[in-house]
Amino acid sequence: MLQLRHGLSAVLLLLATAGHAQADDLALARPARKQVLADFLLEWMEARYPAAPSEGIVLYVSVRSQRMYLVVDREMEAEYVVSTARNGLGGRQHSERTPVGLHRVVKKFGDGVPPYGIFKHRIFTGQVANPGEGEGDLITSRILWLQGLEPGINAGGGVDSMERGIYIHGTAEEASIGTPSSHGCIRMRDRDVIDLYGRVPMGTLVVILDN
Repeated sequence: MLQLRHGLSAVLLLLATAGHAQADDLALARPARKQVLADFLLEWMEARYPAAPSEGIVLYVSVRSQRMYLVVDREMEAEYVVSTARNGLGGRQHSERTPVGLHRVVKKFGDGVPPYGIFKHRIFTGQVANPGEGEGDLITSRILWLQGLEPGINAGGGVDSMERGIYIHGTAEEASIGTPSSHGCIRMRDRDVIDLYGRVPMGTLVVILDN
């Protein structure tokens, strides 16, 4: 417990710093500092979700810092700046909020789609968006469809993340990345979501945290 508290203090300091930082801060941080965050997140996951495997690949989304962390075999591999919902957190249907809790990547779409390629109903339309022109809530480049694994929180009647169409996806509105601005999904820069798509298989666990 004492070790977990020390880890909590360290990770809170790191996240507070990240909230005012640039996209590549974690890449510039010392390896030991990166690993503090990965270690704490894994300890927290093992305590909160003891039945879920913490080995392999795990994605953590911090809503407060608008960051996503990729942990592979218990090592911090990458950090991405993201955008969660403008309306805040929640799982209710039609709320346009980002759900919290444990999810998994249940389906992936986008093999061979060019950067800024536009999807409708998870199908590539053949059209390509103009980045930065504010063309609405377009879904571009890649889709990782999330399935909630916690009944009553993000799975089941009225709060089901998969039925709500909660994705990790690219956007043409890249200037909004780093601030809560989506309609519930987790938005990424196109180059980042293309990179992430190639790193994570279906079944990857995704934990969305409010801090």
